[in-house]
Amino acid sequence: MGPARWLALGGLLALAALLEARLVGDDEAGFAECDAFFYAGTPPAGLADAAHVRICQRFEGAARFATLYSPRQRAPAFSAFRAARPAPRRAEPRWLVEPQIDDPNSSFVEVIHEAEAITSVNNLGSKQALNTDYVDSDYQRGQLYPFPLNSDPQMAIFTLTNSVPMTQSFRERWYMNLDSLMDRALIPHCGDGEDLYLLAGAVPSDRRVKDRVAVPESVWLAACCAFPGGGWAMGFVKHVQDSDVIEDVMVKDLEKLLPSHPQLFHNNCGETEQDTEKMKKILEVVNQVQDEERKVQSQESSVPLASTQSKTDALLAPEAPQESRSLWGKFLGFVATPFVKLLQVMYYLVVAVLKSVVHLVWCITKQVISGMGSCLCRLGSATVSYFVAIGEELLSIPWKVLRVTGKVTRALLRILCCLLKVVCRVLGIPVRVLLDVATFPVYTMGAVPLVCKDIAVGLGGTVSLILDTAFGTMGGLFQVVFNVFKRVGYKVTFDNSGEL
Repeated sequence: MGPARWLALGGLLALAALLEARLVGDDEAGFAECDAFFYAGTPPAGLADAAHVRICQRFEGAARFATLYSPRQRAPAFSAFRAARPAPRRAEPRWLVEPQIDDPNSSFVEVIHEAEAITSVNNLGSKQALNTDYVDSDYQRGQLYPFPLNSDPQMAIFTLTNSVPMTQSFRERWYMNLDSLMDRALIPHCGDGEDLYLLAGAVPSDRRVKDRVAVPESVWLAACCAFPGGGWAMGFVKHVQDSDVIEDVMVKDLEKLLPSHPQLFHNNCGETEQDTEKMKKILEVVNQVQDEERKVQSQESSVPLASTQSKTDALLAPEAPQESRSLWGKFLGFVATPFVKLLQVMYYLVVAVLKSVVHLVWCITKQVISGMGSCLCRLGSATVSYFVAIGEELLSIPWKVLRVTGKVTRALLRILCCLLKVVCRVLGIPVRVLLDVATFPVYTMGAVPLVCKDIAVGLGGTVSLILDTAFGTMGGLFQVVFNVFKRVGYKVTFDNSGEL
């Protein structure tokens, strides 16, 4: 098999995969590449049934938003999109249709103009609304993903699968409400809208436009802000028949108002981490918008002012002109259709290759930028930590000086207290005791001679007592010896000569 055949086979496989990923039935879990338009990549649970079709709305080769479409009602149940603001218009849009809803075997992978689909899509209009459903009726095409919030310069939201029947006055009020809420309440409190996920839907009624398209009973908007550390969730409802202003509700309360009571956001949009203060500020702005709408409704003028009319015209989507095609034009379209399809296949092949190359280059660039960014982030973090440490030390110096000064002052106060206690104790001693203490040296010096005399007398008495004792002892011994000799018969005489 030659390279050309391999290329053609690869293109057909890529085209088949793209067709399968773009339009999925109820048995699929999500919206393929359009899951990025939902919070946490998870579509609402409980809204879809077996008849609903999940559409990843693509235009000019890129996913624009997601839609859950009901062929039975010929109207969308909801559209999911991210926060954006309008871009300058480049051309008058024409309303688009989704070929694969009516013709699952269609080779078109994106929405196309209804005029082009007439000759190339089988059973066109059997399961979806067409422009002819709105002709000569009291209703206009009201977009769920509305024109005022669109940032796509190609006007990809001008598809009938994104529209429900609305009266002109209701559509004007609904678009102006959304524009005011987005500019003043939702986007400013969600990091300029980068982390804002939006769901816009309609609750169908029993009324039909030309017995085909369901007229909504009410329209609603659910907003989920996934801003780190400061997220929130809020819902809004506007009833078609009533003239009341737009109503703000909590998301859980909004879910109770919808059929089958679905869960719009995964994990209730991080319910445990929502910032209640931001929600209070949002409600304050919502109250202002409601008051402004009441004032507008209270005006009895039937013709709007020029400024109001110009603002309304800027918010409303331009209507497509009615087109007529001759028989010759239809014949040319029928003949040119195979060539157009061949060119489309070649176009999608080239786009797929270019997208792969761009994706590879982008991945390499992203890795390089990520590495450089991490290095710069670490360097900046270290520098900030260094300056923070120096700042903390500098800021702690006055506190340390004050602490040392306090300790010194406390020590001095303790010394002074001790001195005062000593003085108090001294003052508490009787005067007689103080006199005795003061005269103690005088009495001591006067008693020294007497003490010395008493010591001398004591010593003399002691010496005399010793001598008396010694002589008395010797005399007694001598008397004993004498008596002994006398008893044994010796006679001892003494004469004057001293001889014995």
